[in-house]
Amino acid sequence: MSDPSSKTENVAAVLKVFAVVEALVEEKRVSLADLAQRAMTSKTTAHRLLQTMVDLGYVEQDPETEKYGLTLKLFSLGARSLNEQADLLRAADKAMGKLSRATGESINLGILDDRDQKVVYIHKYDSAYSLSMKSTLGLRNPLHSTSLGKALLAWRDDDELRERLGKMELIKLAPRTITDREELFAQLRLTRDRGFAEEVEESEAGVRCMAAPIFNYMGKPIAAMSISFPLFRFDEGRKSEYVNLLTTAGMTASSALGYRPKS
Repeated sequence: MSDPSSKTENVAAVLKVFAVVEALVEEKRVSLADLAQRAMTSKTTAHRLLQTMVDLGYVEQDPETEKYGLTLKLFSLGARSLNEQADLLRAADKAMGKLSRATGESINLGILDDRDQKVVYIHKYDSAYSLSMKSTLGLRNPLHSTSLGKALLAWRDDDELRERLGKMELIKLAPRTITDREELFAQLRLTRDRGFAEEVEESEAGVRCMAAPIFNYMGKPIAAMSISFPLFRFDEGRKSEYVNLLTTAGMTASSALGYRPKS
């Protein structure tokens, strides 16, 4: 019979390792003292963890500053884990590039992480304008307040939608964030009916976004593609043009994945 205290110690050690890794991802180069603080452990324990990670090739120490940083080995593991997304990235990239050139605005590709009900940004084209919405690959945003999140949710049946909404915390993040479940449910059904998702200052003040789903060969929504505009630069007179460009891009990527709309 296993010792419960040993299990607790093992979990604590794993949590400390990941706290160190996350700190190194965020700060690039970090001192031993800062890493110990982030992992909520002693310098001795932090040093032992770091030395093991150095020995395994995941972390390196700068001989001059004595600060620690990640090596490319962890990136390599992540890249291999994304192999299943390679087809999606290839299918979406061409359509995203065309959409970027046509609008000059920020174009993002997101997927759903079921573990924490977030949209994860996995590919992007930056805006041609100096003043624009900036996104970061790997960024995780709530589903309820983003057009990407709405597009990822909307093409699911009503029972699944209600189940998902029931588990979500609808936090107010911007002036017009929807925090009422019934209102959000109605918004998602509207999204499905019109073929695209939209949010205006729901995730960030001064920003307006639209998104379209990307389907795989089974007709399952596996990703979404969005255009993001600073509110002042959105031309209401061109909205139908933007929608057409966006939904065409989404359908182009879907077709490349083998999706065929039901006749």
